[in-house]
Amino acid sequence: MYVEAIVNHTNEQAETITKRKHFSCEVCGKLFSQRRPLIHHFRTHAKQKLYSCDDCNKGFSRKHQLKDHYRTHTNEKPYSCDVCHKQFSQKSILKDHCRSHTNEKPYSCDVCLKKFSHKGTLKVHYRIHTKEKPYSCDACPKVFSLKHNLYEHYRIHTKEKPYSCDVCHKEFSRKSILHVHYLIHTTEKPYSCDVCNKKFSRKNNLNAHYQTHTNLKPYSCDLCHKQFSRKESLNVHYRSHTNEKPYSCDVCHKEFSQKINLNMHYRTHTNEKPYSCDVCYKQFSRKENLNVHYLSHTNLKPYSCDLCHKQFSQKEGLNVHYRTHTREKPYSCEICQKQFSQKRILKEHYKTHTNEKPYSCNVCHKQFSHKSSLNVHHRTHTNEKPYSCDVCHKEFSRKCHLNEHCRIHTNEKPHSCDLCHKEFFLKRNLFRHYLIHSNERPYSCDVCGKLFSQRAYLNKHFRTHTKEKLFSCDSCNKRFYLKHHLKEHYKTHTNEKLYSCDVCHKEFSQKGSLNNHFRTHTNEKPFSCRECHKEFSRKSHLDEHYRTHTNKRPYSCNLCHKTFFQKSHLKVHHRTHTKEKPFSCDLCNKNFSLRHYLNKHYSSHSNDKTQSCNVCNKKYPPTYDLKRHFRTHLKEKPHSCELCHKTFSEKSHLNVHYRTHTNEKPYSCDICNKEFSRKSHLNEHFRTHTNEKPYSCDVCGKAFYKKSNLNGHYHIHRNEKPYSCDICNKKFSLRGGLNKHYSIHSNEKSYSCNMCNKEFSRKNVLNDHYRTHTNEKPYSCDVCRKEFSQNSHLIVHYRTHTNIKPYSCDVCHKQFSQKIHLNVHYRTHTNEKPYSCDVCLKEFSHRNGLNEHYRIHTKEKPYSCDICSIEFSHRSSLIEHYRTHTNEKPFSCNVCNKEFARKSSLKAHLRSHRK
Repeated sequence: MYVEAIVNHTNEQAETITKRKHFSCEVCGKLFSQRRPLIHHFRTHAKQKLYSCDDCNKGFSRKHQLKDHYRTHTNEKPYSCDVCHKQFSQKSILKDHCRSHTNEKPYSCDVCLKKFSHKGTLKVHYRIHTKEKPYSCDACPKVFSLKHNLYEHYRIHTKEKPYSCDVCHKEFSRKSILHVHYLIHTTEKPYSCDVCNKKFSRKNNLNAHYQTHTNLKPYSCDLCHKQFSRKESLNVHYRSHTNEKPYSCDVCHKEFSQKINLNMHYRTHTNEKPYSCDVCYKQFSRKENLNVHYLSHTNLKPYSCDLCHKQFSQKEGLNVHYRTHTREKPYSCEICQKQFSQKRILKEHYKTHTNEKPYSCNVCHKQFSHKSSLNVHHRTHTNEKPYSCDVCHKEFSRKCHLNEHCRIHTNEKPHSCDLCHKEFFLKRNLFRHYLIHSNERPYSCDVCGKLFSQRAYLNKHFRTHTKEKLFSCDSCNKRFYLKHHLKEHYKTHTNEKLYSCDVCHKEFSQKGSLNNHFRTHTNEKPFSCRECHKEFSRKSHLDEHYRTHTNKRPYSCNLCHKTFFQKSHLKVHHRTHTKEKPFSCDLCNKNFSLRHYLNKHYSSHSNDKTQSCNVCNKKYPPTYDLKRHFRTHLKEKPHSCELCHKTFSEKSHLNVHYRTHTNEKPYSCDICNKEFSRKSHLNEHFRTHTNEKPYSCDVCGKAFYKKSNLNGHYHIHRNEKPYSCDICNKKFSLRGGLNKHYSIHSNEKSYSCNMCNKEFSRKNVLNDHYRTHTNEKPYSCDVCRKEFSQNSHLIVHYRTHTNIKPYSCDVCHKQFSQKIHLNVHYRTHTNEKPYSCDVCLKEFSHRNGLNEHYRIHTKEKPYSCDICSIEFSHRSSLIEHYRTHTNEKPFSCNVCNKEFARKSSLKAHLRSHRK
């Protein structure tokens, strides 16, 4: 009844007030009792400000507002409080201030009846009920109910921190946060709990603390209904559902759901550890880690297992321990579905998939995926062995190694083979033994794919790729991959040779060297190639030979990265960089990089050419083998190929021939890495890079790389064509031209591309085709540096610079730079159109014309503009279209200099001059 009376009274007052207000605003409908306030009100809609400040040009809609504003410049405060004598520039502000003394609150909320001393505060309060937030951020979509909250929010984007601490100079974006920060220096805690007298520096912390006594949790999650005592705890919890992580690290960009976690993470970069133990002074980055550490001094373990009564210092350790009884594994890998009982073990397991190794050794920089592995590795540097045997006092760096060692004393062999019942001390030895029965090799090299039965063998093999040599000699500091190699090396210092040959009594330091030596007496070659069945006396020679089939070159130069089949070839190659010449002549002290160069040089000292051929009387130095020369007269070829039975007069020629079967190319170009089977071919190839042409024609002066090319060129001047086709009797001046011609008759295409399986009749055409896949362009123009994939294209391109047109038409004498252009031109005289459309039977003189015509039927438009994406069927149309974007006009009139983008437009324009 009382509330209804209040409501009726307020409604009656409102009706009487509206009856007195005869003037209403046409825009917003607001009522006024006088005309003058309505006029002032109109200015708020029209944004009309008739009065402006002379000092700052700020505008106002009313004159008294301008007067009040002037006092901000003059700092005039004519109104003072009678109680506290505080002065104010405006009377309205004084009235509001007086209410702070009288505690008068004339403005009340109609919804919740809360009272306020200021009208503006009431307006702001209404937004709590209406949920109105009129102030929005320009940078992000966040909105605010108060203007000063918006200003404080802006500082998040601008990184502005205008408030700084006088003590430690730390900066803050809000004044309230600065006041709270001051309490850290003063250690002042003005808020205390009435129940337990605990003190707090912030009031909100006290309010949150009260809920620990009342056990009140007023905030609950809408999704999982979990309850919280603080609203900010609920907000943080929501991020576990949305997976939102608004805080990111500036250093590594890792994201976090809570700011406190980000602050703790920063310490991993700064290595800051603010919490230290009072007993041992050990430092920690987190306070909870310090609390756990304190238990190690007190040896207190307050948590015990109900089943086995094992005790733990942390509750989390007890929870994890329970899973050993329940065999619960709640954490599973998303990649391999393997399950784990602890989350940290799952994290460590993930590193096996990502190959992540975040822990590195400070001494040798070796990386590890687990911190425990790093700690164990550190003992290899410190030589620390904390675990010792009680029987023999032998020390170990790992506890597992000690447990395994103890079985030697107890003679315990708990692991036995199911097949042969052999027993083993270690489980891993049993696994290795199983591989003997299964012939399985589960460990493979990631680099070369080689398989191994044991991981140790794989680790040893890896060192051949990583060039890691762990074992070093104390005498000469030479390093080795394997320990037994070091032991064998020690014998070179002691000059110990335990093994001797029964035939020639030669002594050796290694048994393997003796076994290899025996084969020189027995001529035994137990190692044969699976591909070509060639036999070798040493396995190392067979391995080197295999590389000619696989084209594998494991030895590379550190300076130029050139690769080699054999290590000896690499050593010889190094001398090209070091300029080392270890072989010197005893007579003139001249040095050479290779031994056979020295042998050739020795013949230059002997001018006595006592050896002469009985047939041709040709003389040779005494070091020359005259038998080789005799074979040229006798036509004797004692060396034959085992594969194709072709015979040769010299063994060196046979060795070169073998490379046609094995596809071995031991000579490679240092510039472009092209490989050759003969050194002479490599020398001829070098001239393509140096542009050296030592052979020139006496008639026209044209120069050539090879002498054979010069001899073939002479046939052109003599008009000789000594090579003729057996099928059609067509003649050619060069043998190469005849060989190319034969492919027309045979239609044989013996060369195919490995990438697209396209077939070719000539190898050089296949080589040119390969460059379409590799995008290799080895030929470049000396004038404009333009590159080409074929030499013929470069020759044609040169004519654009020299303007040479060697091909002319017999009918109209028009000249062309390419022969194909001349052939196409002939069709204009003969009216020949050899290309016809399969659809409409239209004929064309050019193949390109036919291809472009096909697009009319297929509606294909393969050329598109990069700017506006318009598509075209002809490339010429695309080029003309580009000029609309670039405003390029390459065609100009010779009469009036007017420019045009198209040639057709220029031709049409020239007709206007002819008229």
